[in-house]
Amino acid sequence: MKLRSRLAIFCAKIIYMASTRLKRGSGSSLPGHVAACIDPEILSGLSCMVRKKVIAVTGTNGKTTTNSILTHVLEAHGLKVISNRLGANLPDGVVSAFVLAADSQGQIDADYACIEVDELSSESVFSRLRPHCVIVTNIFRDQMDRIGEVDTVCKRIQEALKHVPEAELVINGDDVCSRMLADCCRNPVTTYGIGEKLAENLPTGPQEIIFCPACGARLKYDLVQYGQLGIWHCPVCGFHRPRPDISAAEIYFSGCYSFTLAGTPVRTHFREPYNVYNTLAAYAGLWIVEAPRQKFHPVIEQFDYGNDRESTYTIDGAHVQLFLAKNPVGFQQKLFLIRQDPKPKDVFIQINDTKLDGEDTSWLWDVDYDNLSDTSVKTVTVGGIRSSDMELCLKYEGISCSSAADIRHTIQGLILQGSRNLYIVTNYSGLYRTNRILQRIQSVRKGGSRL
Repeated sequence: MKLRSRLAIFCAKIIYMASTRLKRGSGSSLPGHVAACIDPEILSGLSCMVRKKVIAVTGTNGKTTTNSILTHVLEAHGLKVISNRLGANLPDGVVSAFVLAADSQGQIDADYACIEVDELSSESVFSRLRPHCVIVTNIFRDQMDRIGEVDTVCKRIQEALKHVPEAELVINGDDVCSRMLADCCRNPVTTYGIGEKLAENLPTGPQEIIFCPACGARLKYDLVQYGQLGIWHCPVCGFHRPRPDISAAEIYFSGCYSFTLAGTPVRTHFREPYNVYNTLAAYAGLWIVEAPRQKFHPVIEQFDYGNDRESTYTIDGAHVQLFLAKNPVGFQQKLFLIRQDPKPKDVFIQINDTKLDGEDTSWLWDVDYDNLSDTSVKTVTVGGIRSSDMELCLKYEGISCSSAADIRHTIQGLILQGSRNLYIVTNYSGLYRTNRILQRIQSVRKGGSRL
């Protein structure tokens, strides 16, 4: 390896050690930024050292979970894997994953790389990463000020795929947007999908595509899961959902999901319908690159689908569930899960508009908040920079709520004086801060101290 690359790796490791010791962040992006400044070709040089295959995961929802499943299954087979485990999916985060995995000689010792990639960054990353397989989980509206409409996302990923025309493309065939993408590229395509209803009364939420992208006629659905996902076809030109290569069958929910995958029953620990899709995406990716899958089902049965984005806490006997919601479809699903809990509950919603979240919060108006009108919801509290927007949305739905300025104090009060069953929904910038608040409260209460 050239001296410039070794210097880039050395500096990146120093930056990582300094940032973690000084507690100035997780060190998931800055080392990559420094390394890329020193050697702009560092990612290309390191990624080609992976012995077997490089798998990239992109799309709107489910990237982190799908990528984590891939990583855990491969590691369960004793394989060495490079992964941006903390979800830092912009170019700097991807570079960080590789430079921090390199040794002092600038060498990579890895069988596979499983890399989560931001949709808008896919072109710049794919051209250097050169993945053998690209998994697209789904395409929904997200961060309108940065990303725009779904057509923009499709075009960006389409351009990215031009750099890797031989890469296997794995898509959610139930998603009209992903099918549109597949039809516009030259890559070999594998599809996954679900042919039966995931849950009764599952809210569909807003559909990104209503009309046929081929002829403009209104699409017909034989089965709707949520958003534009389901079994669909155009009655005029015949554009239709493809028959999936990988599918889940015999789906059953009793507190947690169980289903049959590749002819083998699997029982999971999750209750979120969308995680069936994430599991299928991961299996399809491993299948298409011919990676070992013998331990896939045992791993899934024990896998933690939370990834710090759906954390559960028990504090002084109170149940606290933290959810990330960053777009209308995701928010709709979280409200559905809250209503599925029949016990009395309090709900706290925190909405911010930082660059991390997206400064345009108009998507809040596309969410149906009716699930919060359930009699089991005792109180609804809103907070964050855009709490007034959230409050107005609920007002138009006839849902009473209170506003909180002090997030920590509000959460403490709801835990200790509320229904003892608290659900917190937040977008990105509030997620990690709220996790830290809950961890601190949990630690203090375990120690017997006053808050």
